[in-house]
Amino acid sequence: MAPTGSTGPAAPTPSTAAPVAEEPRRAAARRLREGLCERLAVWSVPALRVALGLVFLGFGVLKFFPGASPAEQIARRTVEALTFGLVDGTAAVVLTAVVETAVGLALLTGRALRAGLVVLAVTLAGVLSPVALFPGDLFGDGMTLMGQYVLKDVVLVAAAGVVAAATLGARFTLAAPEPARAPAA
Repeated sequence: MAPTGSTGPAAPTPSTAAPVAEEPRRAAARRLREGLCERLAVWSVPALRVALGLVFLGFGVLKFFPGASPAEQIARRTVEALTFGLVDGTAAVVLTAVVETAVGLALLTGRALRAGLVVLAVTLAGVLSPVALFPGDLFGDGMTLMGQYVLKDVVLVAAAGVVAAATLGARFTLAAPEPARAPAA
């Protein structure tokens, strides 16, 4: 048993120990992960913005052609309900087509993006309103196809939130690299 107050050399503590060299396989995996994170940080939000733009442009353009959009009836009913009947029938569908197409173009091109995001926020409120306005039609005897169509719009809301955050200045940052760990003994 060592006497108390021993003057011998202190055992290295984790904070004073020499760094442990990383295994080549772990180092390669770490570099690969870091490289992937860097690429995703640079390209994921623009890719999400373009994908969201394609979705809105595609669904918007379809509404210009009577009978081409599976959402034509729900769009008509929703706009009629939200405008208290002031905009109805074909005008409701055309209005929806114009708004969705404009939002899609803003997202795709990046032009007037902030204005497009404001219109998108209003549009998304309208897109999700059938859940409150027509729940029986969407979820009556189980989930209907129209209910699934409307429910998937939750993903569009989340995507729009990420794009809006990045447009307003939020940035991805890479976390500090993890310190190398000593192999388990």
